[in-house]
Amino acid sequence: MARIIGGIGASHSPTIGYAKDTGKQDSPAWKPIFDGFDHIRAWVREQKIDVIFMIYNDHVTSFFFDHYSAFALGIDDCYRAADEGGGPRDVAPAHGHLGLSQHIAMSMMADEFDLSVFQGKPVDHGVLSPLSMLGDAQGPWAGRIVPLQVGVLQFPIPSAKRMWKLGKTLRKAVESYPEDLNVAIMATGGLSHQVHGERAGFIDEAWDHEFLDLLENDPEKLVDMRIAEFAAKSGMEGAEAVMWLIMRGALSDQVRRLHRQTYAPSVTNIATLIFEDLGDAPDPAAVAAYRQHIAHELEGVGDIPGSYPFTHARSQANFRINRFLHALVQPEHRDRFKHDFDALADEHGLSDEEKDLIRNRRWIDMVRRGVSFFVLEKMAAVLGVSNPEVYAAFRGESLEAFLATRKVPMTYSVAGGDQARAMDSANQAAR
Repeated sequence: MARIIGGIGASHSPTIGYAKDTGKQDSPAWKPIFDGFDHIRAWVREQKIDVIFMIYNDHVTSFFFDHYSAFALGIDDCYRAADEGGGPRDVAPAHGHLGLSQHIAMSMMADEFDLSVFQGKPVDHGVLSPLSMLGDAQGPWAGRIVPLQVGVLQFPIPSAKRMWKLGKTLRKAVESYPEDLNVAIMATGGLSHQVHGERAGFIDEAWDHEFLDLLENDPEKLVDMRIAEFAAKSGMEGAEAVMWLIMRGALSDQVRRLHRQTYAPSVTNIATLIFEDLGDAPDPAAVAAYRQHIAHELEGVGDIPGSYPFTHARSQANFRINRFLHALVQPEHRDRFKHDFDALADEHGLSDEEKDLIRNRRWIDMVRRGVSFFVLEKMAAVLGVSNPEVYAAFRGESLEAFLATRKVPMTYSVAGGDQARAMDSANQAAR
Protein backbone atom coordinates (compact mmCIF):
# COMPACT_ATOMS: atom_id res chain seq x y z
CA MET A 1 0.00 0.00 0.00
CA ALA A 2 1.28 3.49 -0.85
CA ARG A 3 2.09 5.82 2.04
CA ILE A 4 2.84 9.50 2.40
CA ILE A 5 6.28 9.92 3.93
CA GLY A 6 6.18 13.69 4.17
CA GLY A 7 5.70 17.02 2.49
CA ILE A 8 8.06 19.31 0.60
CA GLY A 9 7.67 23.01 -0.02
CA ALA A 10 9.78 24.61 -2.74
CA SER A 11 9.70 27.82 -4.71
CA HIS A 12 9.64 27.36 -8.46
CA SER A 13 11.13 30.66 -9.62
CA PRO A 14 12.89 30.52 -13.00
CA THR A 15 15.85 31.87 -11.04
CA ILE A 16 16.37 28.31 -9.77
CA GLY A 17 16.57 26.73 -13.21
CA TYR A 18 18.77 29.54 -14.48
CA ALA A 19 21.22 28.99 -11.60
CA LYS A 20 21.26 25.25 -12.23
CA ASP A 21 21.77 25.55 -15.99
CA THR A 22 24.55 28.12 -15.73
CA GLY A 23 26.52 26.30 -13.04
CA LYS A 24 26.32 28.88 -10.27
CA GLN A 25 26.61 26.37 -7.40
CA ASP A 26 29.69 28.07 -5.93
CA SER A 27 28.74 31.69 -6.56
CA PRO A 28 28.09 33.43 -3.19
CA ALA A 29 24.98 35.16 -4.53
CA TRP A 30 23.46 31.92 -5.79
CA LYS A 31 24.81 29.27 -3.42
CA PRO A 32 22.00 29.59 -0.82
CA ILE A 33 19.53 28.39 -3.47
CA PHE A 34 21.55 25.20 -3.96
CA ASP A 35 22.02 24.75 -0.20
CA GLY A 36 18.26 24.64 0.34
CA PHE A 37 17.69 22.09 -2.38
CA ASP A 38 20.61 20.00 -1.13
CA HIS A 39 18.49 19.25 1.96
CA ILE A 40 15.50 18.22 -0.15
CA ARG A 41 17.60 16.05 -2.46
CA ALA A 42 19.24 14.28 0.48
CA TRP A 43 15.91 13.66 2.21
CA VAL A 44 14.30 12.29 -0.97
CA ARG A 45 17.23 9.92 -1.38
CA GLU A 46 17.33 8.83 2.29
CA GLN A 47 13.60 8.18 2.41
CA LYS A 48 13.70 6.26 -0.88
CA ILE A 49 10.88 8.35 -2.31
CA ASP A 50 9.35 6.57 -5.31
CA VAL A 51 6.82 9.18 -6.41
CA ILE A 52 6.47 12.91 -5.87
CA PHE A 53 2.97 14.32 -6.17
CA MET A 54 3.89 17.72 -7.55
CA ILE A 55 1.55 20.70 -7.07
CA TYR A 56 2.41 23.60 -9.38
CA ASN A 57 1.00 26.25 -11.63
CA ASP A 58 1.82 26.59 -15.29
CA HIS A 59 2.85 30.09 -16.39
CA VAL A 60 0.65 30.43 -19.48
CA THR A 61 2.94 28.03 -21.32
CA SER A 62 1.04 24.78 -21.83
CA PHE A 63 -2.23 26.09 -20.36
CA PHE A 64 -3.71 29.21 -21.96
CA PHE A 65 -6.78 31.29 -21.21
CA ASP A 66 -8.82 29.71 -24.00
CA HIS A 67 -9.43 26.81 -21.57
CA TYR A 68 -8.20 27.47 -18.07
CA SER A 69 -8.97 24.83 -15.48
CA ALA A 70 -8.86 25.20 -11.71
CA PHE A 71 -7.27 21.77 -11.25
CA ALA A 72 -5.67 19.67 -14.02
CA LEU A 73 -4.05 16.34 -13.14
CA GLY A 74 -1.32 14.85 -15.31
CA ILE A 75 -2.04 11.25 -16.33
CA ASP A 76 0.92 10.80 -18.68
CA ASP A 77 4.07 8.68 -18.51
CA CYS A 78 6.45 11.45 -19.62
CA TYR A 79 6.65 15.21 -19.11
CA ARG A 80 9.15 17.04 -21.29
CA ALA A 81 10.55 20.54 -20.89
CA ALA A 82 8.38 23.26 -22.41
CA ASP A 83 9.63 26.07 -24.60
CA GLU A 84 8.80 29.22 -22.61
CA GLY A 85 9.90 31.57 -25.33
CA GLY A 86 13.67 31.17 -25.62
CA GLY A 87 13.86 27.44 -26.24
CA PRO A 88 13.32 24.58 -23.78
CA ARG A 89 15.76 23.85 -20.97
CA ASP A 90 18.24 21.06 -21.59
CA VAL A 91 16.90 18.80 -18.84
CA ALA A 92 15.78 15.19 -18.81
CA PRO A 93 12.04 14.59 -19.04
CA ALA A 94 10.19 13.73 -15.86
CA HIS A 95 8.56 10.31 -15.81
CA GLY A 96 4.97 9.91 -14.67
CA HIS A 97 3.42 7.14 -12.61
CA LEU A 98 0.44 6.02 -14.68
CA GLY A 99 -1.23 3.79 -12.12
CA LEU A 100 -1.12 6.24 -9.22
CA SER A 101 -2.17 9.21 -11.36
CA GLN A 102 -5.20 7.38 -12.73
CA HIS A 103 -6.14 6.13 -9.25
CA ILE A 104 -5.93 9.66 -7.83
CA ALA A 105 -8.10 10.96 -10.68
CA MET A 106 -10.74 8.33 -9.87
CA SER A 107 -10.55 9.23 -6.18
CA MET A 108 -10.94 12.94 -6.81
CA MET A 109 -13.97 12.38 -9.03
CA ALA A 110 -15.52 10.09 -6.43
CA ASP A 111 -15.11 12.84 -3.83
CA GLU A 112 -16.65 15.43 -6.17
CA PHE A 113 -13.51 17.27 -7.23
CA ASP A 114 -14.27 17.61 -10.93
CA LEU A 115 -10.72 17.57 -12.21
CA SER A 116 -9.47 18.15 -15.69
CA VAL A 117 -6.74 15.76 -16.81
CA PHE A 118 -3.91 16.37 -19.24
CA GLN A 119 -1.37 14.46 -21.27
CA GLY A 120 0.90 15.26 -24.17
CA LYS A 121 1.73 18.66 -22.66
CA PRO A 122 5.25 19.81 -21.77
CA VAL A 123 5.88 21.34 -18.35
CA ASP A 124 7.50 24.68 -17.60
CA HIS A 125 9.53 26.05 -14.71
CA GLY A 126 6.62 25.46 -12.33
CA VAL A 127 7.68 21.79 -12.35
CA LEU A 128 11.21 21.80 -13.68
CA SER A 129 12.85 24.50 -11.56
CA PRO A 130 12.51 22.49 -8.34
CA LEU A 131 12.51 19.02 -9.90
CA SER A 132 15.77 19.52 -11.78
CA MET A 133 17.46 20.34 -8.47
CA LEU A 134 16.80 16.80 -7.22
CA GLY A 135 19.31 15.31 -9.64
CA ASP A 136 22.98 14.99 -8.84
CA ALA A 137 26.27 14.49 -10.66
CA GLN A 138 25.15 10.98 -11.66
CA GLY A 139 22.10 12.28 -13.48
CA PRO A 140 18.48 13.39 -12.96
CA TRP A 141 16.31 12.15 -10.14
CA ALA A 142 15.21 8.62 -11.05
CA GLY A 143 11.78 8.66 -9.45
CA ARG A 144 8.36 9.41 -10.91
CA ILE A 145 5.94 12.29 -10.54
CA VAL A 146 2.21 12.91 -10.60
CA PRO A 147 1.75 16.61 -11.45
CA LEU A 148 -1.28 18.68 -10.46
CA GLN A 149 -1.56 22.00 -12.29
CA VAL A 150 -3.55 24.58 -10.34
CA GLY A 151 -4.97 27.57 -12.20
CA VAL A 152 -3.98 30.53 -10.03
CA LEU A 153 -3.25 33.16 -12.69
CA GLN A 154 -6.79 34.11 -13.70
CA PHE A 155 -9.29 35.10 -11.05
CA PRO A 156 -11.38 33.73 -9.47
CA ILE A 157 -9.15 30.88 -8.28
CA PRO A 158 -9.97 28.07 -5.82
CA SER A 159 -10.16 29.20 -2.22
CA ALA A 160 -7.70 28.22 0.50
CA LYS A 161 -10.40 25.98 1.94
CA ARG A 162 -10.83 24.21 -1.40
CA MET A 163 -7.07 23.60 -1.57
CA TRP A 164 -7.13 22.18 1.97
CA LYS A 165 -10.06 19.86 1.22
CA LEU A 166 -8.37 18.61 -1.94
CA GLY A 167 -5.33 17.73 0.18
CA LYS A 168 -7.53 15.68 2.51
CA THR A 169 -8.90 13.67 -0.42
CA LEU A 170 -5.39 13.32 -1.83
CA ARG A 171 -4.28 11.60 1.37
CA LYS A 172 -7.10 9.06 1.13
CA ALA A 173 -6.33 8.51 -2.54
CA VAL A 174 -2.64 7.82 -2.00
CA GLU A 175 -3.19 5.56 1.00
CA SER A 176 -5.75 3.47 -0.88
CA TYR A 177 -3.43 2.78 -3.82
CA PRO A 178 -2.40 -0.89 -3.56
CA GLU A 179 1.19 -0.66 -4.82
CA ASP A 180 3.96 -0.41 -2.20
CA LEU A 181 5.21 3.15 -2.76
CA ASN A 182 6.89 5.88 -0.74
CA VAL A 183 5.20 9.13 -1.75
CA ALA A 184 6.13 12.73 -1.01
CA ILE A 185 3.74 15.63 -1.57
CA MET A 186 5.59 18.64 -3.03
CA ALA A 187 3.98 22.07 -3.11
CA THR A 188 5.73 24.57 -5.36
CA GLY A 189 5.45 28.32 -5.86
CA GLY A 190 5.91 31.42 -3.76
CA LEU A 191 6.89 32.76 -1.44
CA SER A 192 6.15 36.50 -1.55
CA HIS A 193 6.63 38.24 -4.87
CA GLN A 194 4.86 40.33 -7.46
CA VAL A 195 5.99 40.55 -11.06
CA HIS A 196 3.55 42.99 -12.65
CA GLY A 197 2.42 46.57 -12.23
CA GLU A 198 3.83 49.31 -10.05
CA ARG A 199 4.06 46.81 -7.19
CA ALA A 200 6.56 44.66 -9.14
CA GLY A 201 9.44 43.62 -6.90
CA PHE A 202 7.30 43.46 -3.74
CA ILE A 203 8.60 41.05 -1.04
CA ASP A 204 7.51 40.68 2.60
CA GLU A 205 9.87 38.33 4.41
CA ALA A 206 8.14 38.84 7.77
CA TRP A 207 4.88 37.55 6.33
CA ASP A 208 6.68 34.65 4.67
CA HIS A 209 8.03 33.49 8.04
CA GLU A 210 4.59 33.86 9.60
CA PHE A 211 3.09 31.88 6.74
CA LEU A 212 5.57 29.03 7.25
CA ASP A 213 4.95 29.07 11.03
CA LEU A 214 1.20 28.82 10.48
CA LEU A 215 1.58 26.16 7.82
CA GLU A 216 3.45 24.00 10.30
CA ASN A 217 1.56 24.65 13.53
CA ASP A 218 -1.83 26.20 12.78
CA PRO A 219 -2.68 25.69 9.09
CA GLU A 220 -6.39 26.23 9.61
CA LYS A 221 -5.72 29.95 10.16
CA LEU A 222 -4.44 30.01 6.60
CA VAL A 223 -7.43 27.98 5.44
CA ASP A 224 -9.74 30.74 6.69
CA MET A 225 -7.91 33.49 4.77
CA ARG A 226 -9.39 34.95 1.60
CA ILE A 227 -7.44 35.00 -1.66
CA ALA A 228 -7.42 38.80 -1.51
CA GLU A 229 -5.59 38.59 1.82
CA PHE A 230 -2.98 36.27 0.35
CA ALA A 231 -2.51 38.69 -2.55
CA ALA A 232 -2.13 41.66 -0.20
CA LYS A 233 0.35 39.90 2.08
CA SER A 234 2.29 37.84 -0.49
CA GLY A 235 2.03 39.92 -3.63
CA MET A 236 -0.43 39.16 -6.40
CA GLU A 237 1.66 36.35 -7.89
CA GLY A 238 2.93 35.30 -4.45
CA ALA A 239 -0.66 34.34 -3.64
CA GLU A 240 0.14 31.12 -5.49
CA ALA A 241 1.54 29.92 -2.15
CA VAL A 242 -2.07 29.04 -1.34
CA MET A 243 -1.23 25.80 -3.19
CA TRP A 244 0.95 24.80 -0.23
CA LEU A 245 -2.29 24.11 1.64
CA ILE A 246 -2.91 21.13 -0.63
CA MET A 247 0.37 19.65 0.59
CA ARG A 248 -0.35 20.45 4.22
CA GLY A 249 -3.89 19.10 3.95
CA ALA A 250 -2.52 15.81 2.62
CA LEU A 251 -0.34 15.38 5.71
CA SER A 252 -1.54 14.30 9.13
CA ASP A 253 -2.18 16.85 11.86
CA GLN A 254 1.19 16.10 13.42
CA VAL A 255 4.31 16.82 11.40
CA ARG A 256 7.96 17.32 12.26
CA ARG A 257 9.84 20.08 10.50
CA LEU A 258 13.16 18.74 9.24
CA HIS A 259 14.31 21.71 7.17
CA ARG A 260 13.26 25.29 6.49
CA GLN A 261 15.09 28.02 4.61
CA THR A 262 14.23 31.23 2.83
CA TYR A 263 16.43 33.41 0.65
CA ALA A 264 15.32 36.65 -1.02
CA PRO A 265 18.10 37.69 -3.42
CA SER A 266 16.04 39.46 -6.06
CA VAL A 267 12.34 39.36 -6.89
CA THR A 268 11.14 36.20 -5.11
CA ASN A 269 11.67 34.94 -1.59
CA ILE A 270 12.93 31.47 -2.48
CA ALA A 271 11.97 28.84 0.09
CA THR A 272 12.67 25.17 0.76
CA LEU A 273 10.83 23.16 3.42
CA ILE A 274 10.52 19.53 4.54
CA PHE A 275 7.84 18.11 6.85
CA GLU A 276 8.01 14.53 8.08
CA ASP A 277 4.55 13.01 8.40
CA LEU A 278 3.94 11.57 11.89
CA GLY A 279 0.47 10.17 11.26
CA ASP A 280 -0.59 6.62 12.00
CA ALA A 281 -1.03 4.03 9.28
CA PRO A 282 -4.58 4.04 7.89
CA ASP A 283 -7.16 1.55 9.12
CA PRO A 284 -7.32 -1.38 6.61
CA ALA A 285 -11.10 -1.52 6.84
CA ALA A 286 -11.35 2.20 6.05
CA VAL A 287 -9.02 1.75 3.08
CA ALA A 288 -11.11 -1.12 1.74
CA ALA A 289 -14.30 0.92 2.12
CA TYR A 290 -12.73 3.88 0.32
CA ARG A 291 -11.65 1.68 -2.58
CA GLN A 292 -15.25 0.52 -2.95
CA HIS A 293 -16.35 4.15 -2.84
CA ILE A 294 -13.95 5.04 -5.64
CA ALA A 295 -15.12 2.16 -7.84
CA HIS A 296 -18.84 2.58 -7.16
CA GLU A 297 -19.85 4.87 -10.06
CA LEU A 298 -18.20 2.76 -12.78
CA GLU A 299 -18.66 -0.70 -11.29
CA GLY A 300 -19.83 -3.04 -14.06
CA VAL A 301 -19.47 -0.53 -16.89
CA GLY A 302 -16.81 -2.69 -18.52
CA ASP A 303 -19.23 -5.63 -18.64
CA ILE A 304 -21.82 -3.95 -20.88
CA PRO A 305 -21.79 -5.98 -24.13
CA GLY A 306 -20.54 -4.19 -27.23
CA SER A 307 -19.24 -1.22 -25.19
CA TYR A 308 -15.70 0.03 -24.69
CA PRO A 309 -15.49 2.65 -21.91
CA PHE A 310 -12.99 5.37 -22.75
CA THR A 311 -10.98 5.38 -19.55
CA HIS A 312 -7.83 7.32 -18.67
CA ALA A 313 -5.81 4.15 -19.24
CA ARG A 314 -7.23 3.62 -22.75
CA SER A 315 -6.84 7.31 -23.52
CA GLN A 316 -3.19 7.39 -22.45
CA ALA A 317 -2.33 4.19 -24.33
CA ASN A 318 -3.87 5.55 -27.55
CA PHE A 319 -3.10 9.24 -27.22
CA ARG A 320 -0.97 9.35 -30.37
CA ILE A 321 -3.59 8.02 -32.78
CA ASN A 322 -6.39 10.01 -31.12
CA ARG A 323 -4.38 13.22 -31.40
CA PHE A 324 -3.57 12.47 -35.05
CA LEU A 325 -7.26 12.07 -35.90
CA HIS A 326 -8.32 15.01 -33.76
CA ALA A 327 -6.01 17.22 -35.82
CA LEU A 328 -8.40 16.69 -38.76
CA VAL A 329 -10.19 19.80 -37.51
CA GLN A 330 -7.27 21.72 -39.09
CA PRO A 331 -7.67 22.31 -42.86
CA GLU A 332 -3.99 21.73 -43.71
CA HIS A 333 -3.87 18.46 -41.77
CA ARG A 334 -7.13 17.42 -43.41
CA ASP A 335 -5.79 18.07 -46.89
CA ARG A 336 -2.60 16.11 -46.27
CA PHE A 337 -4.60 13.28 -44.70
CA LYS A 338 -6.45 12.86 -47.99
CA HIS A 339 -3.53 13.40 -50.38
CA ASP A 340 -0.30 12.57 -48.51
CA PHE A 341 -1.37 10.16 -45.78
CA ASP A 342 1.78 8.05 -45.43
CA ALA A 343 4.14 10.99 -45.05
CA LEU A 344 1.80 12.72 -42.62
CA ALA A 345 1.40 9.58 -40.54
CA ASP A 346 5.16 9.10 -40.42
CA GLU A 347 5.66 12.69 -39.26
CA HIS A 348 3.26 12.03 -36.38
CA GLY A 349 4.99 8.79 -35.43
CA LEU A 350 2.10 6.43 -36.15
CA SER A 351 2.96 2.75 -36.04
CA ASP A 352 2.34 0.45 -38.99
CA GLU A 353 -0.62 -1.02 -37.11
CA GLU A 354 -2.14 2.42 -36.53
CA LYS A 355 -1.67 3.37 -40.18
CA ASP A 356 -3.35 0.13 -41.26
CA LEU A 357 -6.31 0.72 -38.94
CA ILE A 358 -6.91 4.14 -40.49
CA ARG A 359 -6.06 3.30 -44.10
CA ASN A 360 -8.42 0.33 -44.21
CA ARG A 361 -11.19 2.00 -42.20
CA ARG A 362 -11.21 -0.69 -39.56
CA TRP A 363 -13.81 1.16 -37.52
CA ILE A 364 -14.64 -1.47 -34.92
CA ASP A 365 -10.99 -2.45 -34.44
CA MET A 366 -10.13 1.17 -33.72
CA VAL A 367 -12.86 1.45 -31.11
CA ARG A 368 -11.82 -1.81 -29.48
CA ARG A 369 -8.24 -0.56 -29.35
CA GLY A 370 -9.17 2.72 -27.64
CA VAL A 371 -9.78 5.28 -30.38
CA SER A 372 -12.56 7.67 -29.38
CA PHE A 373 -15.67 7.63 -31.55
CA PHE A 374 -15.60 11.41 -31.58
CA VAL A 375 -12.36 11.53 -33.54
CA LEU A 376 -13.58 8.69 -35.76
CA GLU A 377 -16.59 10.73 -36.84
CA LYS A 378 -14.18 13.52 -37.83
CA MET A 379 -12.22 11.01 -39.91
CA ALA A 380 -15.48 9.79 -41.47
CA ALA A 381 -16.53 13.33 -42.36
CA VAL A 382 -13.19 13.95 -44.10
CA LEU A 383 -13.62 10.74 -46.10
CA GLY A 384 -17.23 11.50 -47.04
CA VAL A 385 -18.54 8.64 -44.91
CA SER A 386 -21.78 9.25 -43.03
CA ASN A 387 -22.16 8.52 -39.34
CA PRO A 388 -24.73 5.73 -39.95
CA GLU A 389 -22.20 3.95 -42.20
CA VAL A 390 -19.79 3.90 -39.27
CA TYR A 391 -22.49 2.64 -36.90
CA ALA A 392 -23.34 -0.11 -39.38
CA ALA A 393 -19.66 -1.09 -39.64
CA PHE A 394 -19.47 -1.31 -35.84
CA ARG A 395 -22.37 -3.75 -35.89
CA GLY A 396 -21.05 -5.76 -38.86
CA GLU A 397 -24.05 -4.75 -40.98
CA SER A 398 -24.62 -3.08 -44.32
CA LEU A 399 -25.84 0.50 -44.29
CA GLU A 400 -29.20 -0.62 -45.63
CA ALA A 401 -29.59 -3.20 -42.85
CA PHE A 402 -28.72 -0.64 -40.20
CA LEU A 403 -31.09 2.02 -41.59
CA ALA A 404 -33.87 -0.56 -41.63
CA THR A 405 -33.64 -0.65 -37.84
CA ARG A 406 -34.22 3.14 -37.56
CA LYS A 407 -37.58 4.96 -37.52
CA VAL A 408 -36.28 7.30 -40.23
CA PRO A 409 -33.61 5.95 -42.67
CA MET A 410 -31.47 9.12 -42.65
CA THR A 411 -27.76 9.71 -43.21
CA TYR A 412 -25.69 12.60 -41.88
CA SER A 413 -22.25 13.58 -40.61
CA VAL A 414 -20.41 16.36 -38.75
CA ALA A 415 -19.03 17.77 -42.03
CA GLY A 416 -19.93 21.35 -42.81
CA GLY A 417 -20.32 23.60 -45.83
CA ASP A 418 -19.79 22.20 -49.31
CA GLN A 419 -18.76 18.81 -47.94
CA ALA A 420 -22.07 18.42 -46.12
CA ARG A 421 -24.00 19.42 -49.22
CA ALA A 422 -21.99 17.01 -51.40
CA MET A 423 -22.65 14.16 -48.99
CA ASP A 424 -26.36 14.95 -48.97
CA SER A 425 -26.48 15.03 -52.77
CA ALA A 426 -24.74 11.64 -52.96
CA ASN A 427 -27.16 10.18 -50.42
CA GLN A 428 -30.14 11.54 -52.32
CA ALA A 429 -28.83 10.05 -55.58
CA ALA A 430 -28.31 6.65 -53.92
CA ARG A 431 -31.95 6.39 -52.80
